Amino acid sequence: MAVREWFTAVELKGKTVTLVPLKLEHAGALVNAAADGELWNLWFTSVPSQSSITAYIEFALAQQDLGKSLPFVVVDNSSQKIVGSTRFCNADTTNKRVEIGYTWYAKSVQKTVVNTECKHLLLCHAFETLSAIAVEFRTHWHNHRSRNAIIRLGAKQDGVLRNHQVMSDGSYRDTVVFSITNSEWLAVKASLQFKLDFLS
Repeated sequence: MAVREWFTAVELKGKTVTLVPLKLEHAGALVNAAADGELWNLWFTSVPSQSSITAYIEFALAQQDLGKSLPFVVVDNSSQKIVGSTRFCNADTTNKRVEIGYTWYAKSVQKTVVNTECKHLLLCHAFETLSAIAVEFRTHWHNHRSRNAIIRLGAKQDGVLRNHQVMSDGSYRDTVVFSITNSEWLAVKASLQFKLDFLS
């Protein structure tokens, strides 16, 4: 399978949110979303600010052109406002594996149905349209909120990559790796649907 053939720009619509392909014109709305909680100040993750948003989007689109990424903005269906961003990334088309990452949400929609529905939409697309055999999630060792959210999805921890990355402040990031496999997907899907029915 040619690397560019796996990903096709697609809109994924749910009851609460819609995932819309990321474009440069989303820059202002993404900065406004990140300003809700000043998320760029979180030291253990990378959320764009006014000064970094252009490079953030250009990198995502460059990775998309290489067939390695499929980035989205998260649009709240009721207000039609952008409330965050997420993407498929680090695609391994040979082994049909992909990561869901670069996920962040405005503070006002954190701990709501938004993350559960976004992951449900992405995982359905990965396993049922792309026929992925595994979907990965990676996060900073110190990002306990993210780690707990990934576990609640039904992902299992694969391991920890020690000194995996050098952060902008010179510190080293230990990266925790989780995954959901295709053989686990039906059970995970049922669990996510139960959570969505309960939360909605």
